[in-house]
Amino acid sequence: MLAGQDLVVVLLIALLLLGPKQLPGLARGLGQSVREFKKGAEGLLDEDKPVAPEPPKPAATEQDKAKP
Repeated sequence: MLAGQDLVVVLLIALLLLGPKQLPGLARGLGQSVREFKKGAEGLLDEDKPVAPEPPKPAATEQDKAKP
């Protein structure tokens, strides 16, 4: 993982390469990507949970079939 000094150096290099106008847009896009990734990961975890089966529906009787 990046330590404090390493992170500062990386941010300074990004600022020099991209400029101050593009950096906020890049950070916003990165934040949205992380958020979408987390939503997707939670969706996968929800799919792994067992789901209780639905109770069977009663069969239709002759009276139910005759009703319009």
